[in-house]
Amino acid sequence: MQELLNTATLGSIYLLFALGMALAWGTIGILNFAHGAIFMFSAFVAHLITNEVTLPLPVIVLLAALVGAVMSALTQWLAFEQILKRSKDHRAAELRILIGGIGVAAIPLAIAQKVTRSSPFGFTGSSYQPEVFQLGPLRVTSTALIIIVAGVGIGVALTWWLKVSRQGLALRAIGVDAETASVMGVNRSALAVATMAIAGALAGMAGALLTFHLQAIAPETGDQLLIKAFAMIVLGGLGSMVGVIVGAFVLAGAETLVFVTNFGTWVDAVSFGLIFLVLLMRPQGLFGRQEVRRT
Repeated sequence: MQELLNTATLGSIYLLFALGMALAWGTIGILNFAHGAIFMFSAFVAHLITNEVTLPLPVIVLLAALVGAVMSALTQWLAFEQILKRSKDHRAAELRILIGGIGVAAIPLAIAQKVTRSSPFGFTGSSYQPEVFQLGPLRVTSTALIIIVAGVGIGVALTWWLKVSRQGLALRAIGVDAETASVMGVNRSALAVATMAIAGALAGMAGALLTFHLQAIAPETGDQLLIKAFAMIVLGGLGSMVGVIVGAFVLAGAETLVFVTNFGTWVDAVSFGLIFLVLLMRPQGLFGRQEVRRT
């Protein structure tokens, strides 16, 4: 039961990180390789501020979410949108966006590494003090409970919003056929910036919560989570938010099992192995649909 609780906590962190990436990739077709850097740098900015001002956990999480939203929206507006305008179509721009994301990610990573000298950082100036609850044989912290509630709650709310809201319908229409959606009055550019802002806010929130949970993260932590996010999205199926939720907890469960069986050095291999197996056996993922193209 304790390991299941640890799996739920780890899966919720993975879910918060992957939701924004899956949202942007599955709707507006932006595979943002700067997502990990935004995740890290949002927590880093909050770290710098808490060194000067004492803040509670909710304020720090909101601050990191705001920084992430601004960084992601600016990345879309100043970089990715300009690449799209200079490409003949979206397919031609995909590789350029991928490379552009790597270039954008290098900037905040270099800043954080220089300031911290590549050392881990945390929220030492925070007023938050985690509580430990003992429920029979189970030991759970208040931080873990916050992470689980936030991860599952936001995952379910985002899935519901995409299915029932007008904006969610417009985003799904862009994911199916951007040109037809534009003809029907969907403002792709505005929705793309808003979608990237939501993705960045989720990344910032995940960065702050993971920092509270581990007490410190390194500047390279975001890059390490990118491959795990790929595994979750591929496992669940691109375009399926339910698939991302399931994929996050399946990956967390697999990694926890590896740790429990004393094969900790194989944790990263689990992510690659899941991607490889899914691509071989079910390329569209557990909840994805096969793509049909008509010419």
